[in-house]
Amino acid sequence: MSVIQIGLVDTTGQLDEDLVRTAAAALNIQVIRDVPQFWPVQGTVIYLPDMRKIPSGVWPVQLVSHLPPNKGGFHRTTHHEPYAKVLATTQNDGWTIAASHEVVEMLVDPYGSRLQNSTAIEIIKEEVRDRPGQFAYLVEACDPCEADTFAYDIQGIAVSDFVTPNYYDPVATPGVRYSFTGAITEPRQVLPGGYVSWIDEEKEECQQLRYLDAAPQIFHLGSPKDNLSLREWVDAQMSGSKLQTTRHISAAPRNHTLLQRCRAHRNELHRIATARAKLFK
Repeated sequence: MSVIQIGLVDTTGQLDEDLVRTAAAALNIQVIRDVPQFWPVQGTVIYLPDMRKIPSGVWPVQLVSHLPPNKGGFHRTTHHEPYAKVLATTQNDGWTIAASHEVVEMLVDPYGSRLQNSTAIEIIKEEVRDRPGQFAYLVEACDPCEADTFAYDIQGIAVSDFVTPNYYDPVATPGVRYSFTGAITEPRQVLPGGYVSWIDEEKEECQQLRYLDAAPQIFHLGSPKDNLSLREWVDAQMSGSKLQTTRHISAAPRNHTLLQRCRAHRNELHRIATARAKLFK
């Protein structure tokens, strides 16, 4: 199995270089330690110091100061190589969760059109329930649990939760993990602030369940365009939605408790590293 190389690069010139380096190291732990426990992928994340140089074979995750309103984080070059753009500012550290989201999804579905057939769902009395039939679900590993409420800490960096392949199981099984943190407790569950997209093959239509602040709703998005990956097309349909998408997590994170705890964790690790350096003189 080939190793996918992902590079984290600051294109804004404004972010704390040490924080970006630390984030790249934490994301590397996530894709080496956490993701392969469930998904058959091999990847690494490195820090790229110069946005003008992207080494051959490296897929960049670009930290940017602006994203167009109708663009999501996932993109492809003219050669169909995947890359991502993540909104990042000096005002908060929420961008690390968004960057983790993009990295995990690039590993699990590099080209943005992976589908997995599973039981169809519907909403009855504001609850998501299985129904007869099947949908072809777009495999976006972080979307059902993407709100920063469900993020976790790796060495002082907040990273995104993600679903496991068992998320698409026909029925729940005791002892099975449906997301890495365990926040998702059964197949096809969508947590508050998250969403899941699918193709209704009978209607030849893309649909999406979004769990907004009040209750989940199903949206009919229409037929995807052939010149875009399914993920790119779905992202474009979500412009203006109230979901806590990666764009909003970067700009206005809600889990301030986690981010504060991560900053304290980083400070403690910095003090430990400074003390340890004296041992090697």
